[in-house]
Parts: sequence; structure tokens; C-alpha cells
Amino acid sequence: MPKPKKIYFSTTEIVPFANVSNFASFSTVVPAMLQELGHDIRTILPKYGFISERKYILREVIRLREIPFEFCGEAESASAKSAFIPKTRVQVYFLENEKWFQPLTNLLYKSKNGRILMDNVERYAYFSKAVISTLPHLFWVPDIFVCNGWQSALIPNYYKNEYEGISDFYKKIKTVLVVHDQDEYSQVDRAELVKLGIEIDPKIKGSKLNIYDVASYSADAILVMNRPGEKISTNLLKRSAFKDNKDKITVFDQKDSDDIDFEAMTESLEKVIFDVTSKK
Repeated sequence: MPKPKKIYFSTTEIVPFANVSNFASFSTVVPAMLQELGHDIRTILPKYGFISERKYILREVIRLREIPFEFCGEAESASAKSAFIPKTRVQVYFLENEKWFQPLTNLLYKSKNGRILMDNVERYAYFSKAVISTLPHLFWVPDIFVCNGWQSALIPNYYKNEYEGISDFYKKIKTVLVVHDQDEYSQVDRAELVKLGIEIDPKIKGSKLNIYDVASYSADAILVMNRPGEKISTNLLKRSAFKDNKDKITVFDQKDSDDIDFEAMTESLEKVIFDVTSKK
């Protein structure tokens, strides 16, 4: 049995703090199961304004105040507080920013009229860079980033192109992208990604891009989660970017929509983690 891994699990939803899409339960149960298997796992998500610090006992972490990083050519910073997923020992870091996270309603990605928030891509690009920038302040180097959904899909790109190898905190870290949906949120403007400093593989053409196509060239592994009646892997594997990166892809087929087999999901993710971290 391979030795346990250090896993940094990036997500934007964890029950009960934020619960909008189908991956909120995944982000809650799977980290706990990975911890039970012996892994050193830490999770991180935005500190939305509606999350009660008092109710969930969020604690100040002095070394996680004013974490500096560069974003869109400007000096930025973020702070983080710490708590645990209720009824578990899984640590959660809550990334704070008054502009990007504090004003959001519990709809997270849409306004009350149902329109997608125009600054979603920029918001979660900021989140992605902030997540990576926490490592020197945590004094902790993970073996792998688990990047959950389109919201964390830019982490592999930023890591590979801006952080990898710049210090001892950024050495030999792998990335796995977990794809739960292929929906309207994954469609992004090329010009916006360029403005955000994302390096786009020259094989990707067009002005409107799929964020998973962009991520597929930077991620070390991709885990696609199929639900009953929604085999998103079928469509993804038709895309030229996924064909180019087919050796990185693992597909998990959920058998029952009412009785989710989180144990099987965890086993699938753990196997991907072991496989990719064993590669040079």
C-alpha cells in the first residue's frame, strides 16, 4: 500500500457552509473519507458573507493574515480563518476577501434574476491564485492539489506557469482536476483568460473557450464524475483537448442518483492521487 499523501482540496462549496451544486456533498464527505484512510488532507473555500463565524467557530490564524500575491499585475492579499467540517476532524481554511466573496448571496454564481455573475471567472481566478499562495504561510507542502469543479480549474495552469519550482514550497506538487458538470459556467472568453494571465495551449482555437479544455493541458490528472443519465465524459472525450490529454483521464460512473456511493468515489479519487503522485 502506498504511503498516505498530503492533499490540498480546493472547493467552493462544503456542507453546511455553502451548498448550491451537486459537488457540495462530494466536497464534504470525500475529504473525511480520505482522512479516515490516513491521508493528511486540508480543504479550502471562500469565506462568503453569509457564513456565520460564530456558529461554525471560525478561528483567526495569525500566519494566514494578509497573504500577498500578484493578480492581474497588481499586488493583492487575502486572509484566512480556520474551522472544521462539522462532525469530522477535517480542517477547513476560509479565504477572506471583502470585494470578491463577502457580498455574494447563497446563490453564489448567479444573481437573483438567474443571470450568471459576469465576474465569476475573475473571482475564481483570484481564488485560485490565493489558494496556491497560502502554502508558504501554512509551512506545509502538499503532494497534490485536488481542484474541484470549474471554480478551481485554473489552479493547474497558474501553478505550472507561475509557481512550480520557485521555492521549496512549490516543488513536486501534482494537480488533479475533478469535473462534475459541463454547463454554462465552464464557457469563458479567451480575452478574459489572457487578461488574467492564463497561458492557453496554441491548439485551442476560438474566442469562446471551455475552461476544462484550457485546464486539461496543465492538470496532471483529470477525474470525470458521471451521474446516472448524465455521462458528461462522452461529450468531453469528443473534444480535441480531451483527446490530446486522454491518458490523464479517469471516468467514474455513479450508479444510483438517490444512494450516492461516496466510498467508491473516494476510492477512485485515491487511486488517481496515488497514480499521479508516483510519476516522476
